Amino acid sequence: MLIALLDTDQGVRTKALDGLHDILHHQNTIYEATVPTAWCLTAILPDPRTILPINKTRGVFPGCMRAELLAWLGSVANEVTDAVDAIGQRHGFPLADYPPAIAIREMRPHLLSAVLPYVDDTDHAVREAAIAACIPLLDDVRLLHHQAALAPLVRQVLRTSELWQHRERAIDALDSWGVSSAGIEGQRNPFLFCDTDLSPDSAPWCSDPKDAEGWAEDPPF
Repeated sequence: MLIALLDTDQGVRTKALDGLHDILHHQNTIYEATVPTAWCLTAILPDPRTILPINKTRGVFPGCMRAELLAWLGSVANEVTDAVDAIGQRHGFPLADYPPAIAIREMRPHLLSAVLPYVDDTDHAVREAAIAACIPLLDDVRLLHHQAALAPLVRQVLRTSELWQHRERAIDALDSWGVSSAGIEGQRNPFLFCDTDLSPDSAPWCSDPKDAEGWAEDPPF
């Protein structure tokens, strides 16, 4: 599956990317295999083949394979933050009791060193994905000193993102770092279906993607 991420066939690459999400990080879970996968992705990020496109389907963020890999690494890092650990401890599941989570936490400096080169990338989707991926990594006490340098990029780049997920992440990060998030517009209605950034054709059950009220018909679930 990991080898297929760099396949010359776009369909094969896309299927492999689906596997990253559906098998190795299903519903944000960190498995034993998630750890070596993260190491592998940091190794292949510089490969020119990661700038090749992938098939775009409903719910997929914009950008090439490299942007998707950066987003995946950021999602994995987001599951081992102090905030996640605090919630786990309240429910009797501290991250310290789960070896895969410990391993991801330990490798955060390496993950940051792999992601940082792309925060100034000329590809806007890659740049956004890299900046967003850095944010949960800077929760690590060993990496706190990077917050001051990254904060301006978070404000300048993510504040104008078309993705509400990136804008929300920017707001949360800046607030937690003690930096003003004023002027960044998050998701106005947090109870809207998460795919409202999609066009009506892509989300046919929405009466209007800008409509915060009802649906044209019941959601298909």
